Amino acid sequence: MADPKKSGGGIVGKKTRRTPRTLGVQAYIPETAKGMKVLMKHFFQNTKELMLGQRNDPVLEALDDGINTISYPEQKRPYPLRNRGLHRLTVREDGSPRCVACLCCSTACPAQCIFIEPAEYPEGHERRGYERYPARFVIDELRCIFCGFCVEACPCDAIRMDTGEHAVPYDSRDQFLFDKDLLLSFTGRDGTRKNINPRHEPGDPTHPGITRLKKH
Repeated sequence: MADPKKSGGGIVGKKTRRTPRTLGVQAYIPETAKGMKVLMKHFFQNTKELMLGQRNDPVLEALDDGINTISYPEQKRPYPLRNRGLHRLTVREDGSPRCVACLCCSTACPAQCIFIEPAEYPEGHERRGYERYPARFVIDELRCIFCGFCVEACPCDAIRMDTGEHAVPYDSRDQFLFDKDLLLSFTGRDGTRKNINPRHEPGDPTHPGITRLKKH
């Protein structure tokens, strides 16, 4: 619509005549021929330059740059050191979970994928009265967004994401619910289940629980 003019209180458009569309235009044959002409021109030109050595092979250049394919899952590329992989629970020197069931990780989790059931140590245990342990510790790996907030929130360095592994496909949703025993079985990149947290253990005179037991 061009040069609109007011007429009788309304707006009417100026009619324009379109170029008639011939059979050749409607069939798009001329434009297809033009495109094929450009394509074949570059094809023969590039082929000639490659055969005469005037042009490098882009495929071989990519291989020289280290870009190649691998046969996954038989071959795997290692994840970066700071990659957030599957969770694992660390253990103490005696093999017990380092987790004290403080619920800091489940509270910090934005996806609410961590469930912890705290429990008290039995009578006579050296940690009873000032520490708890997780009777149940479950992580829903399907709901987890791998943000790492649980690792940052833990005051005991009891949970980590340094396994260097990712979740594998399963047949059911229940298989993505990782319980305490499974989380304790995972190891870090170095192959160990322990950590290097300098936190004092019960029995050490500098442990805060010792003074509580003495009621100081």
